[in-house]
Amino acid sequence: MIKVWDYLSEYATEKEEILSAVEDVFNSGWLILGQKVKSFEEAYAAYCNVKYGIGVANGTDAIFLALKALGVGSGDEVITVPNTAIPTVSAIISTGAIPVFVDITEDTYLMDTSKIEGVITNKTKCILPVHLYGQCVDMDEIRRIATKHHLFILEDCAQSHGALYKGAKAGSMSDISTTSFYPTKILGAYGDGGMVNTNSDELEKKMRRLRYYGAEKTYYAIEHGYNSRLDELHASILLKKLAHIDSYIERRRVLAKQYDELLKDSGLVTPVNAAYGSHAYHLYVVRHPDRDRIMEEMKKQDILLNISYPWPVHTMTGYSYLGYKEGDFPVTEKMAKEIFNLPMYPSFTNEEQQKVISALKTII
Repeated sequence: MIKVWDYLSEYATEKEEILSAVEDVFNSGWLILGQKVKSFEEAYAAYCNVKYGIGVANGTDAIFLALKALGVGSGDEVITVPNTAIPTVSAIISTGAIPVFVDITEDTYLMDTSKIEGVITNKTKCILPVHLYGQCVDMDEIRRIATKHHLFILEDCAQSHGALYKGAKAGSMSDISTTSFYPTKILGAYGDGGMVNTNSDELEKKMRRLRYYGAEKTYYAIEHGYNSRLDELHASILLKKLAHIDSYIERRRVLAKQYDELLKDSGLVTPVNAAYGSHAYHLYVVRHPDRDRIMEEMKKQDILLNISYPWPVHTMTGYSYLGYKEGDFPVTEKMAKEIFNLPMYPSFTNEEQQKVISALKTII
């Protein structure tokens, strides 16, 4: 069986390093907020070309706490997109703020920046672009708008480790940025993990308090805080894997190029790499109007594909109270009916890829 994502081959290759990372922690006598977390925070921040990294429990907490650090709260509005993962929106709502959606572009599936100013109100506090599938949003335009309207920017980089925008790393172009180290990510742990990155001394101190009960030292809260910490085990593993991140991304780009070349006459719409950036291919997302049949036929051949994401957030019953309806974001809704993901991970072999491509062409 070929899966859309699998870690077992990668683990077999890196097993010695991974188990060594675990042993380092178990032998250290320190399991929470120790040297491994500190070292990984510094290393990942340096990789992203920012001053600070603050490790947290997961990517959802990262967004929630980053918004709290910016002072986003009850009644504030945060502009984002409806074709993101649920956590982007649930984190906004958990602060008491209101998500305000704008549609996406049909070529990149990213935030349509031309729609942003049309939804800004006196309650708008932050723009939250999602660098989806491994590619950055047009950040020059977002920064222009944010400066003009005195808004914060929070980059959601959960799917864009190592992606570039005009040479700048994802996560380095805003007041604060967040990421996830969920196992399927480009830089994935073997469980949950997340990080907040910033160049601001003030936001860095605020974030460290918020993730640790509002405290700067044990047993004394300076402000109301939360419990959200990247643990030593995953920090140690991620520190080992960070040394391989460029090779992970290069292999993804090789696979993407092969898909591009071998599927160009297949009838599938393949991903567009925006001229301003460099795609990291967290996912390889294709489109076809007969998507559901194709996926079902592929499944019969033991090739499992998936969709990110089949239901735009504004159409979900859990968020119906926001007042949106089907038809409000036509590009998002059209794409949700046609997109699906092909297998994309570094240990995916050329032979496996050829099998996927051959099956797709036959079915289509």
